[in-house]
Amino acid sequence: MYNLSLNCFIKRKLLFIIIGILVGFISGFFGIGGGTLLVPALLYLGIELKYAIGISVMQMVFSSIFGSYLNFKNDISILKDAIYIGVGGFCGALFSGGFISLVNDELLGFLFLIFVLIGIYRFFKSPNESLSNEREVHNYVYFLIGCFVGFFAISIGVGGSLLLTPILVGYMRYNIKKATSIALFFIIFSSISGFISLSIAGFIDYEIGIIIGIFSLIGVFFGIKAKNQIGYKKYKNFSIVLYLVIFILTTNKLFFN
Repeated sequence: MYNLSLNCFIKRKLLFIIIGILVGFISGFFGIGGGTLLVPALLYLGIELKYAIGISVMQMVFSSIFGSYLNFKNDISILKDAIYIGVGGFCGALFSGGFISLVNDELLGFLFLIFVLIGIYRFFKSPNESLSNEREVHNYVYFLIGCFVGFFAISIGVGGSLLLTPILVGYMRYNIKKATSIALFFIIFSSISGFISLSIAGFIDYEIGIIIGIFSLIGVFFGIKAKNQIGYKKYKNFSIVLYLVIFILTTNKLFFN
């Protein structure tokens, strides 16, 4: 009985390590916090949605900081717009813990699916070429966008890229690769703020979060390296596929299991 329990314990930890590396790669490659993949994965492992969200947010702190450092080494100019969006995201995410405490899992899952659909639509509408015609707006607009995205994104367990990247691509006219780099930097602010809020609300499993977070750094390194080597059109198509897979898996888990 002891050996059986020990084997189950080891297998569970190895599974979290593998998930961490995979989520890290997806995070680095697509500029997302990882929650879009991690939350459905944790749901399939039997973890309650609100705690899956908390673990996801904790992992984002690790991957977003390391991933943004690697992105800045390639293009420091993304910091100019990202800082205002990031500060707004921090402010908005502070209220996520209270919001989660007030709503049920069904509503959170429904909001998650809506944001995925928005992302799919905006990526389909975006051009197939890398363009440099960003729309000029005041800094307070970036801040308000950050507040909105930070509040809703952290509340459903994602860092914000799921909603922010389509806004930057579809409305602000950023090319996808630059938008994903800004979105990953934004996640630093929203995830730290969300981590504080969800910790106070009691929705974080620290042991699982640390395991997944640490090993996600390995995946982030190779994900960003792969992103910098792939063509623009192919990168857009990969992004659409990712969002479709996430939508199908989450829909199946929430409504058909």
